[in-house]
Amino acid sequence: MSLLSALDHKHTVAPEGYSRWLIPPAALAVHLCIGQAYATSVYKNSFIAHFDTGQTAIGVIFSIAIVMLGLSAAVCGTWVERNGPRKAMFVSACFWAAGFLVSALGIGTGQLWLVYLGYGVLGGIGLGIGYISPVSTLIKWFPDRPGLATGLAIMGFGGGALIASPASRQLLSYYDSGYDPSVSGSVADGHALVLLFVTLGVGYFLIMMFGVANIRVPAPGWRPAGWDPSEVTAKPLVTTASVSAANAIRTRSFWLLWIVLFCNVTAGIGILEQASPMIQDFFRTNGTSAVAVAAAGGFVGVLSLFNMAGRFAWSSTSDLIGRKPAYMMYLGVGMVLYLLLATVGDSAIPLFVVLAGVILSFYGGGFATVPAYLRDLFGTYQVGAIHGRLLTAWSAAGIAGPLIINGFLDAQGKPGTLTASAYQPALLTMVGVLAIGFLANLLIRPVPPAHHEPAADRSPLEKEAAA
Repeated sequence: MSLLSALDHKHTVAPEGYSRWLIPPAALAVHLCIGQAYATSVYKNSFIAHFDTGQTAIGVIFSIAIVMLGLSAAVCGTWVERNGPRKAMFVSACFWAAGFLVSALGIGTGQLWLVYLGYGVLGGIGLGIGYISPVSTLIKWFPDRPGLATGLAIMGFGGGALIASPASRQLLSYYDSGYDPSVSGSVADGHALVLLFVTLGVGYFLIMMFGVANIRVPAPGWRPAGWDPSEVTAKPLVTTASVSAANAIRTRSFWLLWIVLFCNVTAGIGILEQASPMIQDFFRTNGTSAVAVAAAGGFVGVLSLFNMAGRFAWSSTSDLIGRKPAYMMYLGVGMVLYLLLATVGDSAIPLFVVLAGVILSFYGGGFATVPAYLRDLFGTYQVGAIHGRLLTAWSAAGIAGPLIINGFLDAQGKPGTLTASAYQPALLTMVGVLAIGFLANLLIRPVPPAHHEPAADRSPLEKEAAA
């Protein structure tokens, strides 16, 4: 069997007796790598110094990557469903690694546009394909617990920064003896940044190959032992019908859920992109921050823990309480937490960390819960492709979130001089954004039968559940 043929969908079908619990580690291998996107704030100031530009220009790198994530997921969603997770994960690894290598070239030559092309465009395509590639497979392996299954994998994306953040700091210290992450204002030179990006590109490609080698899809008609497919109708908004990706985007429920995801992501992504400088600014007096640079980098890791834990804990909880109530919690409680962060977040460092952490847990929970929400509304027929189209909301939020935060901050002053009051307008804006998402979630209803596929097009499990 050649390498290329081994990537074909037919060669990924699991043999009889294959344990479904081997699938989440394969998915995690991909999501932990592409989750590095959440650690970009660690070297953001080094980028600003190296390219001699402002926060917004560097923040655009992250925004381009998230835009390309959503667009590539939307465009390639049907291709991923047709070709299977193994080929999709391989293609993702190639784009993700190429993004780092092209960016390294841009850093070395001082050409910021090459970083936009590399990490932003190529890396963003790898992000999108890699993000959706294992999701529909996990839902098919865990029809009895879809929230748990997707949470197991997608928590890896949230936890990627937990590994990438300290690893990046240590690598920069190793490659640049003059860089000290414990010293405020210390930035790495261009040579160290080049070596960092080459190391990450090669390393992530090798790790993602583990996932490529071990991913499997269930055989047609497979179901967990002792599971009754009719149980999927026991909760509100759960359908036994099938809705195609083409029909899904014609429904009101799809676009309401798009608004829900957009609002939830916009509110969280601005904090993530600005996390390391933000905690320093909140506790700055007379030009000096009470939070050291190293501690601020550690804060990025703490947020990753909350993000990761939220993806698993809240998505698993949604299996018990339902997807709609789960989002009411993410958005409703999130409004209260953002208001507290804006008004009393600078009163104590532990309070700030807890408020930001719970907000990020809801942010992560929203991502991990949405595939199961889609399964409930549209069935498993083309849930991966539908998920890809919905992730365009992430693309839009990837622009809106950082622009709101960076726009307000650029108007308030230069990095290193800002205080908590500079963040208040942006944080209060996020309260309004979450309120819109809360209302949209309340309006979601079951998909009308006119959008359902004929019974002949349903999967064996869906046919049995409808019987």
